[in-house]
Amino acid sequence: MDGSSVHVAATTSATLWPFLVYSLSVVGLLALTLTLAWLLGHRTRRGPATDTPFESGVVPVGRAEHIRISIEFYLIAMFFVIFDVEALYLYAWSISVRESGWMGFIEGTVFVGILTATLIYLARIGALDWAPESRKRGAAARDAQQVPGATGAATSVAATARAATPNTVAP
Repeated sequence: MDGSSVHVAATTSATLWPFLVYSLSVVGLLALTLTLAWLLGHRTRRGPATDTPFESGVVPVGRAEHIRISIEFYLIAMFFVIFDVEALYLYAWSISVRESGWMGFIEGTVFVGILTATLIYLARIGALDWAPESRKRGAAARDAQQVPGATGAATSVAATARAATPNTVAP
């Protein structure tokens, strides 16, 4: 056994112990936090106040308690957060674009391409279109009336058929 193999073993153990200390510290802090939360946490009993919705600590009054917000609102909020976070990544990329060279530029371009394709897909499936059904039907009827070569009877039959369909929007 020569001195170089002993040196490699000593260097490996010397660089490994900070990782082990860090890992044990994280696990210990996690265990401490969860144990304290379990011991000191407030135990609630189920009751009418537990299931009452509230906004910023304000209990709803009147009809506000029974209002159901459409899923489109939450979809738009999620899309905003997703695209906003991706804009932060693009900002960080734009600062380091000189250091990353052409490969970094190509990766950024692919990233923007994926974002663009995602936005086009969302627009095509109607995820970004959250107008009420009545407004959509009215726009479709106006579009049908403006089609060149369409007869008045066919247009009015199509508009009547669209107007006669029941409204499928949940309350």
